[in-house]
Amino acid sequence: MTRLRGAGSAVAVAAVCTLYAWAFLQAESQAALALLVLAGVVAGAVATRTNLLDKLPAAPERLTQTFALLAVAGLCLALREDDFSLLLVARVLIVALACLGLHIQLGYAGVLNFAGASFFGVGGYTAAVLTRATGLPHLLVLLAGGAMAALIGSLIVVPVLRTRGHYAALVTIAFALLFRTFLEVNDSLGGPQGLKLREIRLGPWRFNDPVQLGPFEGSFYLSYLALLLLLLAAAWILVQRLERSWIGIDLDAVRLDETAAAAFGIDVARWKITAFTVGNFLIGVAGAVSAHMVGFIAPNNYSFGESLVFVSILLLGGVGNPWGVALASAIVVILPEKLQVLQEYRFLLYAGMVVLILIFRPVGLLPRRMRRLVDA
Repeated sequence: MTRLRGAGSAVAVAAVCTLYAWAFLQAESQAALALLVLAGVVAGAVATRTNLLDKLPAAPERLTQTFALLAVAGLCLALREDDFSLLLVARVLIVALACLGLHIQLGYAGVLNFAGASFFGVGGYTAAVLTRATGLPHLLVLLAGGAMAALIGSLIVVPVLRTRGHYAALVTIAFALLFRTFLEVNDSLGGPQGLKLREIRLGPWRFNDPVQLGPFEGSFYLSYLALLLLLLAAAWILVQRLERSWIGIDLDAVRLDETAAAAFGIDVARWKITAFTVGNFLIGVAGAVSAHMVGFIAPNNYSFGESLVFVSILLLGGVGNPWGVALASAIVVILPEKLQVLQEYRFLLYAGMVVLILIFRPVGLLPRRMRRLVDA
């Protein structure tokens, strides 16, 4: 009976979130959007003040994750002919996938990466070069984008390991600046003008063709969304397995106290390299999918400012909280696109939100007790 009530609460939460997301994406009036934002803020504040999440019965973790996946899939089907809304949902999934990579790096191993957009770009440019120069299957191209980001990350992490604190972060900042300069002066990679990419093709499946299955018709973005849901589900399983394994215990020890971890025989350098490499692999795969979906990449897409957006998502969601990362990704991607008045001030908005979160709620927008909704 307890599990049944827990499953019911998970279904109710998924349904409410899906309906709210649908209403927000479908709203066109700026006044209606502002009211929806206000309603969301008030509902979140009330839930936090009344400890509503603590009162909800727990549900099995896999069941909760399945409901969340079905909720996103249902939202996509409900918006099947709305290209703009589906594009926003696809961007949310891409950013969430990339930020799960940063989550492994900072949330588990304590390695701060200010070059997230650069590794995102490594994946995108790797995909562009391979699709133009080789006949590799596009699924392998996506994995190659992740592998190249992981390889470069494993080299960048060497000087990171030789520094401490803010100096380690400066190494990744330097790489971010050098990477963009390299792209701008490299004519073989398109220089400042960038490169065009073809659509993803998996056998006869052409991702830029409208989806038609009998009487069902939908936008071509549904193909990318299906792929992204599979990739995000695989990344989520990886993150959960890492957290609950002996590897996660070692990574936690490294993040909390490197000296104590080394005293107990934990190889600090090895685990930092592992976290940085695996995290960059996910970021690179996300970058490769994004590049194919957009069909064009340029150095301006991978600026240091975009790296700061990734870090801000991690801080807004709460370091070490993957559910919070998913929520923050949706807010950061969708809010400025729908509320046009915020578009030109989006970086100021992100900065202000991060400052307020760090001052008043360091655990992030979604507290760790969200895990009470599932059985660990």
